[in-house]
Amino acid sequence: QYGIVLDAGSSHTAMFVYKWPADKENDTGVVSEHSMCNVEGPGISSYSSNPLAAGTRLEQCLNQALKDVPKEKHMGTPLHLGATAGMRLLNIADPQASDAVLRAVAATLKTYPFDFRGAKILSGEEEGVFGWVTANYLLENFIKRGWLGEWIQPQKKTVGAMDFGGASTQITFETWDTIENTRNEVMLKLYGQGYKVYTHSFLCYGRDQVLKRLLSKLLQAESYQATVPHPCWPKGYNKSLSLSSIYDSPCTEKERPSLALNTTVTLVGAGNGNLCTLHVSKLFNFTTCSFSHCSFDGIFQPKVSGNFIAFSAFFYTVDFIQTVMGRPVQLPSDLKDAAETICATSWSELLQKAPKLEKRLPDYCATSTFVYLLTTKGYNFNNHSFPKIAFQKKVGETSIGWALGYMLNLTNMIPAEKPSSHKSMLYNYWVILILLFVGITLTSLLTAVCLLRHSKSSTI
Repeated sequence: QYGIVLDAGSSHTAMFVYKWPADKENDTGVVSEHSMCNVEGPGISSYSSNPLAAGTRLEQCLNQALKDVPKEKHMGTPLHLGATAGMRLLNIADPQASDAVLRAVAATLKTYPFDFRGAKILSGEEEGVFGWVTANYLLENFIKRGWLGEWIQPQKKTVGAMDFGGASTQITFETWDTIENTRNEVMLKLYGQGYKVYTHSFLCYGRDQVLKRLLSKLLQAESYQATVPHPCWPKGYNKSLSLSSIYDSPCTEKERPSLALNTTVTLVGAGNGNLCTLHVSKLFNFTTCSFSHCSFDGIFQPKVSGNFIAFSAFFYTVDFIQTVMGRPVQLPSDLKDAAETICATSWSELLQKAPKLEKRLPDYCATSTFVYLLTTKGYNFNNHSFPKIAFQKKVGETSIGWALGYMLNLTNMIPAEKPSSHKSMLYNYWVILILLFVGITLTSLLTAVCLLRHSKSSTI
């Protein structure tokens, strides 16, 4: 069997084709990623002024899906589209434009021979929880195949999930602590096991929106002069931007100046790590909290516990530090030192190290600094808990993200109750057969020994 999910993120759209055994029993089946395709161009929220283009952009990947899924399976293959924080922001700014984009996308998806089951905007909490489900499903923390083919619950602890997208960031983990704000609490029952999960999604704290908010703070600090130093950009790098490109988002509109939006400002890289940290830290509010403890912006968060998996831009940021900069990331201080090193590296040096990453290169100083502040000052990871974060984008050959968890939920492939029992009956039969075999073998050996002794005594 096959299933297709389009992950319509804020910066781009990705299509995932999943597959699982066609003869799977009810309540079971191991789902894996069959193929994936990145849609060319920006996320669908960027097409608010031309909604039809949002639909036609998807055709290249949908045409690939026609090839990836066998023709005889097309009609029975569920097709879902989930939009995340980019569309959540557009829905805040212009609900009519948001609806028009979703309608255009749905119209395109309906023209394909798959079982289209809807296009919707996910809430931040859904995005967080489905990412958590994906990670733990792939790590076989809920259920796994035994060596005899039976389904067993491994009694393993779940891992927390941290997602860092273009417009929002999510943290989700199982906790035994009291969740003081009920909006952050999700109770799940999966395979007969109950889970109390804390989750929160921070809108405007995704990578792209953080960078826009940082630009806004810098311009504000320098009174919107024609030329402004950027402490997080490398020395030797500068760029001219129109104010409209910075203040075109609900995340920055409250700080919009009275100047004309077609005004252009030039930002000049200063490569100052300490000053960069100072400005990035201003994006958070670490002081307001009406609960026993908060992460930031007055949001309740229990103490982080157990292992975590950090994916999306968390992975890409740490991967850049490790592979391009050649720096290990095991402790918070490693991340802090690496961020300072990136900030101090000139534009020409960075280009020499990673010419293929030219588009993203100027912002690694800011994003590394942000990830450091978010994980340590925000989520309160320390020297003991930080090493328990695994930065990765896949488990085996399957990408970590909300898409798989979303499909598993909508196709009822993770039931609330335990899997059907006849597999465990088979397991019991195997145990009985093995015990019988061992018993017969031992009896045969004892009989042989007795006969041997008897024959020896007869000879004497």
